[in-house]
Amino acid sequence: MISVMANGMAGNDIICTENESYEIFKEALHDVLMNLTRMLAKDGEGATKLIECTCEKASDLDTAITVAKSVVRSPLVKSGIFGSDANWGRILCAVGYAEADFDINKVDVDVSSRAGSIAACRNGLIIEFSEEEAKRVLLEDEIFINIKLNNGDISAKAWGCDLTYDYVRINGDYRS
Repeated sequence: MISVMANGMAGNDIICTENESYEIFKEALHDVLMNLTRMLAKDGEGATKLIECTCEKASDLDTAITVAKSVVRSPLVKSGIFGSDANWGRILCAVGYAEADFDINKVDVDVSSRAGSIAACRNGLIIEFSEEEAKRVLLEDEIFINIKLNNGDISAKAWGCDLTYDYVRINGDYRS
């Protein structure tokens, strides 16, 4: 939970119109909330890796959000990232079952980390890649999945974490 309160004690000018001060505050608050969201995803029960999925070139915001969330919520993607497994079909499957309107034959996917970047899919098809390079990229603790739908100019991000043995153990050992 986050609470944003203003009681006037700081002595700042009151922001009551959408002016420059409003835009600065709005951008700063957005940055804080995005960083908190990212931190929560990275600190999941038993998590070892953060997954950040960006969906770009979507026709609308709902589509971009739906596709990005579909990928980070997928148990197959989550477990594949945990195992550093370059099975790009798991990502394409999660993109494909997103309830959104786009042409799968236009989709491009790249997977990256601090160790580098791998082109995984072009025009809806898995492309050749180096298994060794993919493993090196996927062994890092922050994995970035970039999806381009190639039918617009809207983008969105979603964060999640891998699905680990510890997650299953932690959540299988107690009742709430």
